[in-house]
Amino acid sequence: MCISGPKESGGFNLRILSLLICIFILSAVCVAEETEYFDWKGSKLLSSRNYSGALIYFNKATNQDPVYVDAWVHKGDTQMAMRDYNASLKSYNEAVNIQNNKTSALSGLINAYSALNDYAKASAAAASVTQLDPKNKANWLKEGNLLQLEGSFDKAAAKYDGALALDPKYTDALYRKGLSVLALGNLTGAEALFNQVLTIDQKYKNAYNAKGLVLEADGKYSEALEAYNQSATIDPAWNQPVVNKMHVLMALKRLKEAMKIMVMS
Repeated sequence: MCISGPKESGGFNLRILSLLICIFILSAVCVAEETEYFDWKGSKLLSSRNYSGALIYFNKATNQDPVYVDAWVHKGDTQMAMRDYNASLKSYNEAVNIQNNKTSALSGLINAYSALNDYAKASAAAASVTQLDPKNKANWLKEGNLLQLEGSFDKAAAKYDGALALDPKYTDALYRKGLSVLALGNLTGAEALFNQVLTIDQKYKNAYNAKGLVLEADGKYSEALEAYNQSATIDPAWNQPVVNKMHVLMALKRLKEAMKIMVMS
């Protein structure tokens, strides 16, 4: 009896311990499922543009599980939609601190910093995205565009080269590189890039307009006028080439035509 007693007691203790472990595991699973539900519910409300309601559920998710990275990203997206950019930055940064290769969080940082006109930090976030996925030409383009907005035209051109190394016929990268080259004072190089765009896509209205600017700056007013006309023909609702055309007409002393545009604008 002295031997059997402890064995029964030991077996009982093991059963209690096993039960407690099961309860702990089930509890953890339930909490995880509840957090997922909060994030799912918030996402549904976000998609229906119920931002205040969505934020309540994302807050529940992050409060219950502070390392649930998707909830932080979705919370940042909601705050962006509400134009609370500083709050969205905090949410996206929380997500990046949890998972530094979370591209959706880095993309959120790009958008939030851009909304605040902080292009230096936006381009830094874009650089991280490019490093994570260097085979995506759109990443190179976005990084270049942000550097261009920052005024770093030489650095932007290098990023467009990165995009063009992946796709030599990437018209958006060719066009944007042309703008950087133009800003750096290289009229000949810029015109060559815009012509390259138009060889690939004859309907690229921005390239015609930019080519017109190059020709106008070079004193080639008649050719500039033709380029502006091409741009305006592609998109009659776009006012920029029409305004540029007016300036060229004035330079050509065709004042009546210029005034007609001014009156109609």
